[in-house]
Formats: sequence, structure tokens, C-alpha cells
Amino acid sequence: MEHIFAIAAFWLGLSVLSAVAAYHLRVSIALVEICVGVIAAAVAALLGKADALGSNLEWLRFLAASGAVLLTFLAGAELEPDVIRKKLKEVTVVGLVGFFAPFLGCVVIARYVLDWNLQASLLCGVALSTTSMAVVYAVMLETGFNKTDFGKGILGACFINDLGTVIALGLLFAPFTYKTAIFIAVTAFVLSVLPFTSRWLTRVYAHRTAAIRTKWVILVLFGLGALALWSGSEAVLPAYIVGMVLAEFSNEDTFWIRRLRTLTAGLLTPFYFLRAGTFVSLPALVAAPAVFLFLLGGKVISKILGLYPVIGQFRHRRDERWYYTLMMSTGLTFGTISALYGFSHNIVTQAQYSFLVAVVIASAVVPTVIAGLMFLPRHLLPEPKMPVEAIPQEEGADEEG
Repeated sequence: MEHIFAIAAFWLGLSVLSAVAAYHLRVSIALVEICVGVIAAAVAALLGKADALGSNLEWLRFLAASGAVLLTFLAGAELEPDVIRKKLKEVTVVGLVGFFAPFLGCVVIARYVLDWNLQASLLCGVALSTTSMAVVYAVMLETGFNKTDFGKGILGACFINDLGTVIALGLLFAPFTYKTAIFIAVTAFVLSVLPFTSRWLTRVYAHRTAAIRTKWVILVLFGLGALALWSGSEAVLPAYIVGMVLAEFSNEDTFWIRRLRTLTAGLLTPFYFLRAGTFVSLPALVAAPAVFLFLLGGKVISKILGLYPVIGQFRHRRDERWYYTLMMSTGLTFGTISALYGFSHNIVTQAQYSFLVAVVIASAVVPTVIAGLMFLPRHLLPEPKMPVEAIPQEEGADEEG
């Protein structure tokens, strides 16, 4: 048991260092954690202690997966239905272009430039077509854009983009079976009764028992996640939809959603982002940097060429268009999942998998850093709220009321 606590303490120590570095560098902590994970893996390999990190330990994989699931749920919970309906055309068009442009571009590069076989090329297109909901939401959260129409539009477009990725992965590589039908039917039923049951539990039990809403939501997420994995899908897929269905319910109590966010960002997501970084093999990239650069350029450039003119129809300021485009050019969660699916099913080789994961992680870092440093639309940032203790109160006012 002491071994588990020692590894957990080491990873959380890396997360604290990442938080300090993110503060001074003024970039998203999620991106710093990925880079710290890369460095930690490189140092461990240099010392011959690669296995000591414990990246593939079952309990650590569970914590990382839980972080991805809860972060994806929180991202969905930010998408207020009224905003999505108002921005339906924008998020649909941007999301679909955000999927098809890099999918087609990367398939062509993998097939005709890198000479990969057709199956591997299609898998490459799927893995690099994604937009990282985890990274985008983490950035939206830190900047405060998650509370603005601008940020919610980006999150909505991310959802459509990643939905296209999941559908493509299923249609191209995962045959439709009775398990898939059961997963879809059970998920549809759960989603239909979820708002009512959640409100009933809250009304009857929320103020009488300890954190029942959090336990209930995590129960639903883990239950549907287990069913998704059983059917051949991924646990994060239903999490986003659950978040959207419960968006109105979640926004009724901002303190509750803030506590859930603290649990997720404080304990779970550091394991996810750091672990993602540990899978990058620097020696492999150094041995064949051209492959990495071709694939990274193919993903980012095809995204920019496809999205920038389209986003210009909805956003007319230069900084808004570039920020929107670059955030949509990121990748991580579904890209890594798709690459791992391809490797596990012998669609891509270990070398091809390493390049795909490296490109996915690099695409989470490079566009986001550029967007934050060069194109941050500061005029859209929400005004900071005055601290409660700084608000003058009338003499004799009831501080508890």
C-alpha cells in the first residue's frame, strides 16, 4: 500500500510543480502537466526507471480515466441549451468542417506521403480529426470564457467535431453489434429520465445527506461508461451527453458544480494529463522527426485552412477568428483514444501509434499556447467579480441573509 501512496504523491507533486509553472508562464495548467509528463518520462527512461512512473498501473489508469470522464461531463454541463439553440448553425457548421478538413487531409498525407496502408491511413485521419474537449474546456475554465457566449460556442463546436470522430471510428472500424444496440437503448432511456430523477433526489435528499448529487452523477457516468466499454465504445462518449442533459440542472446550483470541479481538477485530471505526456517517446521522435512534422502540420494546417474562412462568417474580429480556429485545432482525449484503439486492434504498428500520440499531444500544446499568447480576445473576457468581503454593506444588514 505504501508503494501506491508513494507513486500518487509523486504524481501530485508533479501536478503542484505544473501549477506553479503555469502561473508564471501564464498558460493553461493542463498543457503544462502534459509537458511535465513528457519530461518525467524522458528522465525516467534515461535513468532506466521507466516502469517506476507507474503509467500503466490499473489504479492510476482508473484515476486518469475518471478525470477524463468527469472533465468531459463538466464541459457538457457548461453548454446551456438556450445558447446552443441560438448558435445551432455556428456550432454545426464549424464542428463538421473541423472534423472533415483534418480527416481528409491527414488520410491523404498518411497514404500518399508516408506510404501507410489504407486502414492505418484512415485510423490516422480519425485520430487527428479531433478537437480536445478536455484541453479546450480547461482553457475556457481558466480564462472565464466558459461563462460567455463566445466560449460556449467553441465548446459546442468541439462537441460536434468529436461526435463526428466517434461516429467515424465506429463506422470504419467497430462493427455494429447487439451490444451497440443495447448501449444506445439503455443510454437513451437513462438520458430521458435523468433530469427528473436528479431533481427529485436533490429536492428530497440533497440537504439531508452527504453529497448525494455528486454520488448520483458519478454513478450515472460510471455506469454508462462501463456499458460503453462493454459495447466496444469509450467511457467518455456518454459523459458529454449526460453533461448536456443536466446542464440546466447543474447551473441551478453553482456552488455544487464548483465543488465537483474542484474534485475533478484537484485530484483526477492531473493524473490524466500527466499520464498522457508520459506516453511520448522523445527518442522515437528524434529518430524520425519528419514523420512527426508531416502529421502535425497536416492536422493543424488542414484545420486552419478549413476553419478560418468558415469561422470568419460568425466572428469578424481577427483575434476572435484566430483564437477560435486555434482552439479548434487542438487534440487530446478522443485522439489518444482512437490511436490506442488502432494499436490494440493491430490497425497501426507501435511506431505509427507513437507518432500519432505524439502529434495528438503536440496539437494540444502548440495551437493553444499560440492562441493564448498572440490572439487572446481580451475584450470578451468576463469582468472579475468583486470579492464578497470587499462589497460594502449597509449598517445593520444581516450578514447571513
